[in-house]
Amino acid sequence: MHIKVKPMGDYQTNCYIVSVGGKDFIIDPGMGATQWVMQNVTNPVAILNTHGHFDHVWSNAELQEKLKIPLYTPKADVMLLQESSWMPDLPPSKPDVEVEANQEFDFDGVKVKFLHFPGHTPGCSMIEIGDAIFSGDFIFERSIGRTDFPYSEPKEMRESLRRFKEIPYDKTIYPGHGGTTTIKQEQQYSDYWIANL
Repeated sequence: MHIKVKPMGDYQTNCYIVSVGGKDFIIDPGMGATQWVMQNVTNPVAILNTHGHFDHVWSNAELQEKLKIPLYTPKADVMLLQESSWMPDLPPSKPDVEVEANQEFDFDGVKVKFLHFPGHTPGCSMIEIGDAIFSGDFIFERSIGRTDFPYSEPKEMRESLRRFKEIPYDKTIYPGHGGTTTIKQEQQYSDYWIANL
């Protein structure tokens, strides 16, 4: 597996290109991501959204059109792709696949699983591909996603953190903002966040 990352836009939202098994997966193409993605893919097969916030989905539609590949978005966040109260000029996009909670896909032997951890948004998910987990805005290095946005829910975030704390394995986490971390490293902070939400 080879992972390329570039922070995009004013919010420095990480766009990832994950190359595995001869296939390229584009995760969270934010503002201005199209040119970089086009220059760095050889066999793109899917665009994957961790959640629906504008800074993670801005280039969805443009890449769908240019690459002719399907867009996968958590079902509970699809409504966020059509409009943004923060960014009225968000280019609307429509997923080809509305992903159910904890749904797994098999791309000719490459397994991609959406792990549903709502709270930051209703559909907020981590995407698991091999030994890597792309956490979007659920978990960051020593931090978690905000719960004071429209459609955020602190109670759901607490429950998600409780479930995150019980994950029995360790993998590298690639967040939506900032640098990498690991499941085990962030699990040790879970109780703090649960108590302070």
